Amino acid sequence: MDRRLLRAATSGDSVSMKAMASQDPSILLGTTPSGNTCLHISSIHGHQEFCKDVITLEESLLSKYNLEQETPLVTAVTLGHVSLASFLLRRCCQLGLRPAILQQDRYGCNALHHAICNGHQDLALELIAAEPALSQGVNKCNESSMFVAAMRDFTNVADKLLENEFSAHVGQFGRNALHAAVRNGNSEIAKRMMEKHPGLAREAGKDTSTPMTLAMLFGSIHMVRVILEHDSSLGYETSGLGVPLLESAAYRGQVDAARELLKYCPDAPYRRADGWTCLHSAVWYDQAEFVEFIVKKPQLRNVINMQDSKGKTALHYAVQKCNPKIVVALLSHKDINATVIDNNAGTAAWELLGIKSHAKTLNWVLIYTRPYESHYLAYVSKSIVTIAQIHTHTYIPVFTLCSEFFDNNYPI
Repeated sequence: MDRRLLRAATSGDSVSMKAMASQDPSILLGTTPSGNTCLHISSIHGHQEFCKDVITLEESLLSKYNLEQETPLVTAVTLGHVSLASFLLRRCCQLGLRPAILQQDRYGCNALHHAICNGHQDLALELIAAEPALSQGVNKCNESSMFVAAMRDFTNVADKLLENEFSAHVGQFGRNALHAAVRNGNSEIAKRMMEKHPGLAREAGKDTSTPMTLAMLFGSIHMVRVILEHDSSLGYETSGLGVPLLESAAYRGQVDAARELLKYCPDAPYRRADGWTCLHSAVWYDQAEFVEFIVKKPQLRNVINMQDSKGKTALHYAVQKCNPKIVVALLSHKDINATVIDNNAGTAAWELLGIKSHAKTLNWVLIYTRPYESHYLAYVSKSIVTIAQIHTHTYIPVFTLCSEFFDNNYPI
């Protein structure tokens, strides 16, 4: 590119540009080492009047792209010159330059991707109206414009994209636009997606998480409700790893989400094929509130004594994890069977053996509980916890797993 033209494009000097073009029209076609034309340069700096003047002299500049595969339109959008981008879009439409509008840069992003990514919602809506096919573009990160809009929580843009049945909805990490809507807790977008593309709810990402799984993990009650109101069968799904939704909720301690799930699916799965239950998970991840939720839920009472592939119940793991609050919560259940043995013929009390040194460091804790039956309390105090004093609906000190429960390195 002629250095004089480069200076003119950089400063927006249309007068100098016109003077040079009058002597040699081909001068306008010159490029920089980066492949930028004078229209690219003026677009970078947002000189709208210069752009108008140079396009009048050389319309083909609208279709030229640089080494980044960017047209002047994409350049203007990426640099936030919204008014200029809108002008360039209109000129492309007037001249029937669809390829220039649809051009994707080296990363696979088109003008719509960039408009949404940069937060220019009005421009995005203008682009969608001018060229609906932009909504079908997917960049090299496997992101569609709808996915990006849902991630940015742009309801109006996502809603407009949903009007086009051909709009792509894929996203990064194998997820889709519904995953993104659930992630942001946008029930309005999620509801529209469930109506237009119900199949999205059954698509799993690379981590095997479906939108419903994310709703449980994030504890999004509204998302759980939106999805299950449209299709309650989704509450019975398990991940590609065989993980039921109740376990996903247990992992994060999302009690409210689990409660909402059980309203729609009272017999929702709670156990993997290997026997690991949502209660095992809640215990393992120290989710005491979720353990208490299960203990108090009549429809889940049968999980209390269930054993995993190692033959261990939730109580085995509660003792192993040195969590007195969870131990007491489990022992408070009238169906608890503390004598269940695992594959090595060990009861929950035997878990004390492997953690004796750690158990000695535990401090007294305050735990709220209800009275135990006298014969049950005797077993508890002997094998797992020593309860100093019990009063109805009072706080009691509990010292768990102390050294007095061992006799010659064996649990009593």
